Amino acid sequence: MQPPIAPALAGPFSCEEQAAVYRAIYSRRDVRSQFTQRPIDEPTLLRLLRAAHHAPSVGFMQPWNFVVIRSAQVKAEVKSAFGRANAEAAAMFPQELRSIYSAIKLEGIVEAPVNLCITCDRSRAGPVVVGRTHNHEMDLYSTVCAAQNLWLAARAEGIGVGWVSIYHEADIRTILNLPDHVVPVAYLCIGHVDELYEAPELEVKGWRNRLPLEDLIFAERWGLGAATVPAEERTSS
Repeated sequence: MQPPIAPALAGPFSCEEQAAVYRAIYSRRDVRSQFTQRPIDEPTLLRLLRAAHHAPSVGFMQPWNFVVIRSAQVKAEVKSAFGRANAEAAAMFPQELRSIYSAIKLEGIVEAPVNLCITCDRSRAGPVVVGRTHNHEMDLYSTVCAAQNLWLAARAEGIGVGWVSIYHEADIRTILNLPDHVVPVAYLCIGHVDELYEAPELEVKGWRNRLPLEDLIFAERWGLGAATVPAEERTSS
């Protein structure tokens, strides 16, 4: 039997370490068009995947797998699936928004050196999992945490990430040969970047602004006693 693992000391990071964490959070962007063609070396990619693998997961089920895609053929198939779905998506918006929508680049599938599909194995850890007994979606939420971990680690490495979500799930299942019990949660385009937008691209392009934080906070119950946020914390970065 292994000896029990002693708890590690907890406490705040140094000011410099805190600043680095918050910088990664606030300067993270959804990248579509700024990818360079510099390859991502294997040690760097492995660090990103390890960061994703250390995401929190309910019941420690770790439901994720990582499909790493470099093949031009596979990328082309995914790009085609995106194109079909994107044409359908454009038609869903009011006429006055369609030209704006069509002008916004919403993927970097072919441009990114690496594509990554983070999946959720819904059978992982068996039918009864601690913390998932009454909320069956917790495995999916856990997998999203893995995507966020990878995204922040990538920002720290100077690597951009773009999330592609416009596709029919059946197309991605077929292209990547996913089993029925495995769900594609995050299809990501990953590559080195030399520059990023100072604000989210959809905000820069006039599609939508960041909501004020003070409008989103309630006290104790929904809609009650909206909390006050200091002026210095009201940021659109």
